[in-house]
Amino acid sequence: MGDADTVICALANGVRVVVLRLPHFATCAVSVFVRSGSHHESARQNGISHVIEHMAFKGTRTRDCQRINLDAERLGAAVNAHTDKDHTAYHMRGLARDAGAFVRMLGDIVRESTFPEAELERERQVLLQEYTEDEDDAMSAAFKLFDAACYGAHPAGRPVIGSRANLRRFTRDDLVRWSRRQYTAVNTVVGVAGDVDPDQVVAAAQATFGDMPRGSENTIARPEHFGGIRARRVPASTQVSIVLGFPVSPLPGEHAIFVVAAALLGEGMSSPLLDTLRERRGLVYHADCWADVRDAYGQFVIEASTAPEHLRECVSEINRLLRQHAEATDRVGLERARNQAVVRLLSDRDDPEQRLEFAALDLFALGRVRSRQERLAGIGAVTAAQVREAFARMLGAKAAVGAAGKIGKAEVAHLGRLARGS
Repeated sequence: MGDADTVICALANGVRVVVLRLPHFATCAVSVFVRSGSHHESARQNGISHVIEHMAFKGTRTRDCQRINLDAERLGAAVNAHTDKDHTAYHMRGLARDAGAFVRMLGDIVRESTFPEAELERERQVLLQEYTEDEDDAMSAAFKLFDAACYGAHPAGRPVIGSRANLRRFTRDDLVRWSRRQYTAVNTVVGVAGDVDPDQVVAAAQATFGDMPRGSENTIARPEHFGGIRARRVPASTQVSIVLGFPVSPLPGEHAIFVVAAALLGEGMSSPLLDTLRERRGLVYHADCWADVRDAYGQFVIEASTAPEHLRECVSEINRLLRQHAEATDRVGLERARNQAVVRLLSDRDDPEQRLEFAALDLFALGRVRSRQERLAGIGAVTAAQVREAFARMLGAKAAVGAAGKIGKAEVAHLGRLARGS
C-alpha cells in the first residue's frame, strides 16, 4: 500500500496513522486531518468547520492559548491549520526528534479544545473581518459564485467561510456539538513525515487518539451539476474576474485524463490559454486551468481576470480554445502537458506536508494511498484521443460560470449564452 517508504496503520477505533520515512530530512512534519469541512454542513451550519479550526487554538482543558503557542515554539516548531471543503487539517513542523510530542500537542488541540466564550467573541470579529476581505476580493467572489452555479443548494455549492449571519450567530455550544459529532476516529488521519521511527509514531498516536470515539464516516451524496451563470458586482473592482468550468468524473474515475487536459490547455506561459490571452492578445495578466477531482465530484476549472471592455473577447477566445482541443491534439503540446503534470506531481511529493495531505485524502476517498508509480503511470497512459474526448464531453455539458467585479447586465447575458452553449 503506497510507496516503500510509507507505513500505514489503523488503530482499533478506526484512526489511521501514516508515516512517511524521509531519512534525509532533519525536520519533521506532523499533521492531523479530520474529514470535516463545508461539504458536511447544512445551510444553517455553513462556516462552522472554519470557526472550529480558528477556535481550536484558543484553549484546551489543560492549556490556554498562550501556553499552546509557547509549548510549540519552545521546541522551535511552527503551528498552522486550514479548512477546506472536504477536510480540516492541523499542522506542526519541527525537529524530527520531537515528532511524538507534536502528535500529543495536536491531539490536545483536536480533542480537548474548550472554545472559551470570551475567546469566541474576540475571534468572531477576526472572522467577520476575514469574511469582509473575502467578499471584497473579486476572484474569491467569482469562485464562490462558480461553486453555487455548479451545485446550487447542495453543500458542495457553499463556501468554506460560511455566511456573515452564521458567523454572528454561532455559539460555544454549537461548536462543542459539531466537533463532537464530526471529530471522530474513522474521520481522522494522523500523519508524520521525516526521519522518524514508525513504531514510536504509532505508539504516540495510540496513546493520544486510541480512545477517540469511533463514530461514522462523514460522507456526502454526489451533487448534481446544474451549470449556468452567477454574477455579482464588486464596487471597488476595476476588472472582471471569471471562473468557468465543467463537470468531470470524481475519484476514482478518469482523473489523470483531466489533469493532463488541464495542463495541455492552461499550464505554463507556452500553453494555449496563456499564449493566446496574454502573449498574443494582451487580454489578461494571469489565467490558469486545473482539474479539481474529489471523491464526490470533479471540476475542470478555468480562471482569468480581465478589463470589462475585454471580457467578451476573452471569453470567446477561451471558448474557441476549448472547441479546438476537442477537435485536435498538438503532439508537442501533449508532451509538454504530460511532463509538466509529472514535474508538478514530483515537486508536490518533495513537500512533506503536501505528501501527508495527499495520503490522508486518498485514505478518506479511496481507503488506500496511491503510490507515486501509480500516479505517474496514470499520467503517462493518457492518450491524445482520450484528451480530445474529454474536451468534447465537457463541451457537451452545461458550463458553470462565476463572474465578479466591474460587470454589467450585457456582459452577464453574454456569459449566460456561453453557459448555455449558444
